[in-house]
Amino acid sequence: MTEDENSRVMLKPLVFRADDTTPEIVKNVLLERGWKKFNEHVQDVGDWNLYWRTSSFRMIDYKNVKPWQRLNHHPGTITLTRKDYLARHLKHMKGIYGASLYAFSPLTFIMPYEYIKFVAEYSREKEALGKKPSYWICKPAKLSRGRGIKIFSDLKDLIFDCTTVVQKYISNPFLIAKYKCDLRVYVCVAGFWPLTIYIYQEGLARFATEQFDLTNLKNNCAHLTNSSINIAGASYKKNKVGVGRGCKWTLTRFFSYLRSNDVDDLLLWQRINHLVILTMLSIAPSVPFVSNCFELFGFDILIDDKFKPWLLEVNYSPGLSLDCSIDESVKRKLIHDIIELMHFNQTHLRNTKKESSKASGPWTDIFGTESNKYGDNGTSNHWCTFSWAEGIRDRVHETSSHWTNISLFGEKTRVHASSKYTPYNKDSHHSSIISLLGFTGRTTDKDFSALRKEGKDSHKQGITAKLRKKASRVSLSQDFQKIRARKNIFNSIHFFPSSKPCEIKKNATPYFQSDKGIKPCSHAGDFVLIFPFNEATIAATRNGLDLKKVIHELHKLTNKQPTLGVVDKIKKM
Repeated sequence: MTEDENSRVMLKPLVFRADDTTPEIVKNVLLERGWKKFNEHVQDVGDWNLYWRTSSFRMIDYKNVKPWQRLNHHPGTITLTRKDYLARHLKHMKGIYGASLYAFSPLTFIMPYEYIKFVAEYSREKEALGKKPSYWICKPAKLSRGRGIKIFSDLKDLIFDCTTVVQKYISNPFLIAKYKCDLRVYVCVAGFWPLTIYIYQEGLARFATEQFDLTNLKNNCAHLTNSSINIAGASYKKNKVGVGRGCKWTLTRFFSYLRSNDVDDLLLWQRINHLVILTMLSIAPSVPFVSNCFELFGFDILIDDKFKPWLLEVNYSPGLSLDCSIDESVKRKLIHDIIELMHFNQTHLRNTKKESSKASGPWTDIFGTESNKYGDNGTSNHWCTFSWAEGIRDRVHETSSHWTNISLFGEKTRVHASSKYTPYNKDSHHSSIISLLGFTGRTTDKDFSALRKEGKDSHKQGITAKLRKKASRVSLSQDFQKIRARKNIFNSIHFFPSSKPCEIKKNATPYFQSDKGIKPCSHAGDFVLIFPFNEATIAATRNGLDLKKVIHELHKLTNKQPTLGVVDKIKKM
């Protein structure tokens, strides 16, 4: 037995750290793979390799992470997953790159800040439609699992007592046997520096358990697809015609259903890929650089009757509970594939731990301090050398002369990693810490508490009544242009992404040296790389994120050139 083989045999099992929020399925999968659970009473404080939790980490956790450790959240990504923050980001990107590129986002207003704007739009639409009703959906910004959601057609039914988003309700959803459904698409961001996005080719189609009916907007089991709501519905266990029992299909079954009805499922998947990329681009420049992180997101996407995908929301720590056999089959393999994607293996992580003490040179972290304790943490090791000779055995679309990711073009055939990857960490980057969360508008959550005290009947009705009274004093015909021009004021240093490429310092030696021309791993299990998707987008992320170049490549990919107005805006930036 060689010395290298002997060192492999003597390796200790990998260790995961968990807390009360860690999903049971994550712990079970890791134990199945031979991992050991971290015991703080027996092991050293840094003697773990993966910390997976549902809640976010503190900034001190990111500062203290060691090169052999991974955290399952990036800092600041709540700006993507909170409904009001996401709406602001997408609206900002629409203003810069054109509404047509971000047309997958329904018209959205943030209450109470944009109440007057909403009333103006509501009145304009009502006048245009005449007797036809218009439909809107109201969602509390901070809540999940369908809590607090209301659908309304009459303005008097709009009642809220916290920061809320009001969106145009998609009243023409694609129906299967008259049942509404949406898609839960899993996305793993292996790193923001450089931006590296993988989409999972399996997922969930979630059904409402009552047939779709616009004459009854209060029936949540007909309009909402959240499993937490429909499990409690009277029809959940019934064998529903065309859908079956329960409220979930796999994505594989959903796309098979589309193909059987002569629907171009590949084109739809391509559009979903673009939707995911454009959404992630909206926050990517403003995410601070930290090392050794990855994150799983749950994109909720609605398909309308014209097969256009609409982004409903992005979920932070998407639910991993096992409510049915469909969950079991999808989510268990999902966790296995994440571990494969992040290249968790004993040889790599143990060598990293050993080499960390040899790394030299101070590095500047997101806290603006210099440290030579670990050397350069680098980014998580999702970039790797890839043998194109091995890759071509799996996918005929990849050649040594032209690098193409087939998932972006809708390929739904299952591909599995067959080659051995050599981990590589990109050069060290640094970014000053930024405030992502703090913002104020003309009305804050504190103002709600004062308004509650004044309301004699219901505090919800009191707040809404005051806003309506305020809106009634505004002449919509005369002041509408002023309303449109009014801006909210933000405290955050960098709440919206910058259109300029970030400047990156390369001031330390990475742990893992590599050859030039390294590309991200193309796939692992059912995870397939969708960004970067060609050589130009790799170059656009090498030294920070050049949004202009990336958007240009996306336009080329979809064979849609920017409008003249958008081109002029980009040239002036």
